[in-house]
Amino acid sequence: MDKPMQLDAIDRKIIHELQRNARISITDLARRVGLSKTPVAARIKVLEDGGLIAGYRAMLSPIKLGLSHVTYVEVRLSDTREAALTRFNIAVRAVPEIEECYMIAGGFDYLLKVRTRNIAEYRRVMGDQISALPHVHATSSYVAMEAVVESAAVNL
Repeated sequence: MDKPMQLDAIDRKIIHELQRNARISITDLARRVGLSKTPVAARIKVLEDGGLIAGYRAMLSPIKLGLSHVTYVEVRLSDTREAALTRFNIAVRAVPEIEECYMIAGGFDYLLKVRTRNIAEYRRVMGDQISALPHVHATSSYVAMEAVVESAAVNL
């Protein structure tokens, strides 16, 4: 396992600002963190090369795309040996409506976050795709009524 990077207060400020706006200019970023452009650019390079900054991407609004229906699904498998888990993991990645998938320690095996346009589309995804995933034994669905906190930002 990779060793965690050691971050100082300036690194944390840089990361915070980049998470808020990855398109910020080096000049503006330098001003916000209290350094000149060259050391800020060098610090960003170290953070990128070290793998802490894994990439940059555009964050799309699911609501503007008409994808406002979120359901969390508990999945219990009929087989939890390594080969079965691997088959499930590979297959679940192929379902585009599954936004997140976590293996869980507890009363079920996986937790999925499924994003669709409406309940009818969710029902189709559940019936045609999720229920057909390898080794799925049982599922429980929980429809989200409102996103109170939803952020990809990591707090340091």
